[in-house]
Amino acid sequence: MLNRAFLTTSLELPGYRITRNLGVVRGIVVRSRSIVGTIGAGIQSLFGGNITLWTEMCEQARREAFELMALHARQIGANAVIGARYDATEISAGVTEVLCYGSAVVVESV
Repeated sequence: MLNRAFLTTSLELPGYRITRNLGVVRGIVVRSRSIVGTIGAGIQSLFGGNITLWTEMCEQARREAFELMALHARQIGANAVIGARYDATEISAGVTEVLCYGSAVVVESV
């Protein structure tokens, strides 16, 4: 089981040593804005500040990509992911790919 504490952006886990590097793991989500969300966000943007509808959509996409990355790591036998990162690319107007990736490793306590 992959413990959330063993998913990190750093390249090491204090108190643990890497015994195997299993390679890159990733989670990819492609999201589009709905017409209702676009209209609601447009109304929010008239008042300024945080556009919560789009913030929630972005957070959900990142969370899903993160969960897919963790699942991928478990599937190949990792118990940790180091060097985790996010990337996002607009594929077309209103459609964005969110990628979460890192290095799947097996760690043991020192």
